[in-house]
Amino acid sequence: MGAVRSDAVRGVLIDVDGVLTVSWKPLPGTVEALRAVRAAGLGVALVTNTTSRTRASIARTLARAGFPVDADDILTAPAVTAAHLAEHHPGARCALLNSGDVREDLAGVELVDDGEDAGPVDVVVVGGAGPEFGYAELDRAFGHLQRGARLVAMHRNLYWRTEDGLRLDSGAFVAGLEAAARVEAEVTGKPSPAFFAAALGHLGVRADQALMVGDDVESDVLAAQRAGISGVLVRTGKFLPEALEAAGGTADRVVDSFADLPGLLAL
Repeated sequence: MGAVRSDAVRGVLIDVDGVLTVSWKPLPGTVEALRAVRAAGLGVALVTNTTSRTRASIARTLARAGFPVDADDILTAPAVTAAHLAEHHPGARCALLNSGDVREDLAGVELVDDGEDAGPVDVVVVGGAGPEFGYAELDRAFGHLQRGARLVAMHRNLYWRTEDGLRLDSGAFVAGLEAAARVEAEVTGKPSPAFFAAALGHLGVRADQALMVGDDVESDVLAAQRAGISGVLVRTGKFLPEALEAAGGTADRVVDSFADLPGLLAL
C-alpha cells in the first residue's frame, strides 16, 4: 500500500463536500463505506472548509442521508476560526464576509454590523463565497485592511463542485484583498497546519496513525502529508487531472472514490 499502512491507521480525517457528498447528496457507496470505517472501530473526524452551514446543520443533513455521524464528529473552518481568534485576537471587533449563517460556530467572536457606521474593525474574517461578495462588500473590507485591520481567511479554496459544475470560491477574493491591501491572510481552515493539528487532537491520535481523504490535492492531501498524515486523493468532487499533474507533490494514494476506502484499508 505504499505510504498508507492500514495496520497503523487509528483515525480517518474525511473531507465532506466532493468526498462524501456533492450538493449534499451522497456519492455512490459513501454511506456504506463510512459505516464500514465506523464498524472497524476507527476514529472519524469530518474536516470541512464548508462555511455555509454550522456543525449541527451539517450533522443533521448527513444523518438524514444515512451517514453515521453527529455534530461532535465534525470540525469546521468557522469553529477553528473562532478558536484562532480567541487565541490570537482576543476581544477583536470582527467584520465577517461570508455566505451563510455560521454564527453558532463563531461563539465568543465579537461580530460587528459591517455597515457604513460600523466603527473601528480589528479583523476582517472571510469565509465562503456567494452572492454577499459584491463590490461594495469587498471594497469595505479593503478599507478596513487599509486602516490596519488584520485579514483572517477560513480557507483559500478557489472553487468547489456542485451538481451544476464548479463554482468560484473565496480564495480568489482573498488573494485579491492580499494584493490590493499588501497584507497576508492568516488562514485557519485547510490547508493550515493548525487545522490538521486540531483534527488530530479531536481524535486523540498521532499524525502517523491518521489518514486524510480529500478531493483537493493541495489543500486536503498534500497539506495533510506535510503534517505527517497519510493522504488519499479521490477522483470525485473538485478533482481535476490537470490539478493533479500540476500539484506541488505526490499523493500517497489516489482512488476513484471514498467507496474504495474499506478495500484500501482491508476492512
